Amino acid sequence: MKYRVLLIALSLSTTASAQEPDWDAVQIRTTGLGNGIYMLEGLGGNIGLSVGADGVFMIDDQFAPLTQKILTAVAEVTDKPIDFIINTHWHFDHVGGNEQIAAAGATVVSHDNARIRMAADGPQQVPAGGLPVITYSDTTTFHYNSHEIHAFHPVPAHTDGDSVIHFRDIDIIHAGDVLWNGLYPFIDIDSGGSVAGVITTLRKVADMAGPDTQIIPGHGPLGNKTDVGKAADMIEDTLDRVAALVADGKNLDEIKAADLFSDYNATWGVGFINPEQWTETMYNAATAR
Repeated sequence: MKYRVLLIALSLSTTASAQEPDWDAVQIRTTGLGNGIYMLEGLGGNIGLSVGADGVFMIDDQFAPLTQKILTAVAEVTDKPIDFIINTHWHFDHVGGNEQIAAAGATVVSHDNARIRMAADGPQQVPAGGLPVITYSDTTTFHYNSHEIHAFHPVPAHTDGDSVIHFRDIDIIHAGDVLWNGLYPFIDIDSGGSVAGVITTLRKVADMAGPDTQIIPGHGPLGNKTDVGKAADMIEDTLDRVAALVADGKNLDEIKAADLFSDYNATWGVGFINPEQWTETMYNAATAR
């Protein structure tokens, strides 16, 4: 089943189980951020909502089996229709609801590369009705619900088709899976992602943010400028530690045995990307330099 394939292949659940999720047990939690902006958490990527006089602008939509629950959660904060969905990238825990929500009238938007990957043959192929109908290459801006909603494509980071969404007038950012707040991140190298690109993009988001900026991560709790900086620092530090041993001629097994990340693992290593997997990610990045 494609949802099982996704969970195994991309490790996007919050536990290490490859079991099919109990979709009925998933709860959608809604947090108001002010100015008609909400963060929705369930299973998969965090959703952003702008609700106002124009309607609903949605950022990502999790897995297809959760779509009705997500629509119910949206209906609890507004009776307006969903006019736009922008996907921060192509992974199925962020785009699974596209087809059903688009069928109800929403326009789906993404970066050019995200659409290409959604349309490609494979277990994560998005049905034609759920593909983005508007794509962009560098930046695009929506003037909606009295907000200036600016989307930009950073350097290849989590994937080669990422979008970061900035509500410029109210200082809220949705960082997509460039930010896994407080967790070792999944960096999809096979989809054009880059460890160096994640660091660069996190630094850019931190520079954009002020002390009161609210930052919705792809995974993890609501964050802020400090959290983004910590994520970038962690990646740089763990990469440097591994690179130092690579320079000394150590192989992957020797580096794993060195337990380089013991000071990080109790907090950052509790998600699906465990310390061993993170060591491999850092080793691959260090040896590719």
